Order: sequence, then C-alpha cells, then structure tokens
Amino acid sequence: MRIPRGVWAIVKEAARHVLRRPVVGVAAAARTADGRWLLIRRTDTGEWALPGGTLEWGESLRSALPRELAEEAGIDRVQLGGVSGVYSAPWRDQRFHAVTIVVRATVGEPSRPPSNPAEIAGVGLFADSELPPRLAHGMTQMLEDARREGSTWE
Repeated sequence: MRIPRGVWAIVKEAARHVLRRPVVGVAAAARTADGRWLLIRRTDTGEWALPGGTLEWGESLRSALPRELAEEAGIDRVQLGGVSGVYSAPWRDQRFHAVTIVVRATVGEPSRPPSNPAEIAGVGLFADSELPPRLAHGMTQMLEDARREGSTWE
C-alpha cells in the first residue's frame, strides 16, 4: 500500500507545526553470524531499509532497538554493538527531521513475520554482493558507513 505524495505533504506540514523538534530514531546495521545484512522492505516506498524506528516516550535507545527488530523483522536474538553513526541532516528523511542513531548488531535469523504488515512488506538477508544499490529514507549512506566499520556523525 503506497501513500499518495499529497497525503505525505499534509502529514509532514502538520508534524512540522506540532512537533517543531527533531524526532529521535534508532536503526540497526545488523548482520547475522555468517555476515549477511538484515534489511526490511518498507510498504510506503517499496524500498529496502535498515530496521529501526522512533524512540517511544520513556524508552531508552538500548531497549528500543531490540523492540524494533522484533516488530519489524521477527528477530528474537540480538547482540548490540557500538554506534556506527549519528545522522541529523534535516533533508535526510523527507517525512520529518530525524536524528537517527545507527547501532551495529549481530542478530539471529528472523523467526516470524513482521508484526505490522501495513508498514513492513518483507524481510531479507543480503550478502555484501547482493545489497540493493539504494535504501529508503536516506539510509544508503548509513549502510555504507556501517560497512566501512568506522564511526560517523553529522
């Protein structure tokens, strides 16, 4: 299900007036023990993305990421690593101004489907040579930075 561009424009404008602050999000640069990257296919764009989401009220980053991995990718086994990058450019995500913290993680394979099929169309595990050339919502650079194993912030 794709949301029409006009609807996104209205939601974005309303959020700009209501929120007036960047949204904090967390995403996983997650790999399985055999080195495959975990990506989710979003229903809003049809593109692949890093799994993750926004922080809920009263939630820590450390608890948000396993929750998002469980909801979006059916992942039960998560070992969190270090921070790969912090991304804050206002243009990066066309939906809203997000500050996204990307965390490295080692994960088990998905054990069940995503819990919200209206948001997530699928889950995939990709070898380096199989990765899609572009990810949704400005995440292409996030994955490239994670693959280089450095630490980035903007």
